[in-house]
Amino acid sequence: MKFFISKPLFIAIVAVLGSVLFFSNASAQQQKRIIQLSGVVMDTVEGPLPGVHVYVPKAGRGVTTNSVGFFSMPVLAGDSIVISSVGYQRQHYIVPAGTAEYLTIIVPMVQDVTYLREVEIVPYPTEEVFKEAVLALNLPQDNGIDAKSMNQELLALILKTTPMDGPQNQKYYLNQWAASQNDKFMPVTNPFLNPFNWVKFFNGLKNNKKK
Repeated sequence: MKFFISKPLFIAIVAVLGSVLFFSNASAQQQKRIIQLSGVVMDTVEGPLPGVHVYVPKAGRGVTTNSVGFFSMPVLAGDSIVISSVGYQRQHYIVPAGTAEYLTIIVPMVQDVTYLREVEIVPYPTEEVFKEAVLALNLPQDNGIDAKSMNQELLALILKTTPMDGPQNQKYYLNQWAASQNDKFMPVTNPFLNPFNWVKFFNGLKNNKKK
């Protein structure tokens, strides 16, 4: 005995099954609790890290740590969180299913250092030729360093005027960027429009005149 299903009835059955699956998935998503995740991202040597990206790749949401390495964001139980920053190894964290409504973590970051093999470049075809060239050199006996250039004042001036290196520039830029993000929605005040500053200024002039 054969059964035939009409086209309208088949479409209605497919629509009902699709609705059941959709609402079941929606209810499963609603069952996941929302958790406020907070924490501090720290360098194992230098301390708190600003400008570190903390995000959930599947959900497409995330935040950036402030100037003291702090962050706070809403997540769902079971979310896989990625913590990444330039020059550091990427960290992963999965929100526990049975955790409380508020969760605080501390994320240690390890610097990602890549060591390259040593490459020696010499302008000689063989090692024997290089040795002969070195033995033929008439090297001076002194070290060639002027004692006047090693005084304490000059060394202090060199230390004070030496520019920042790469890691220091990166840390300074991240601090400035994090501070600008924190102050983006803060009111900007002008000290020249503060009457109390003018009162202090005139009082200072009067005290100077009395002296």
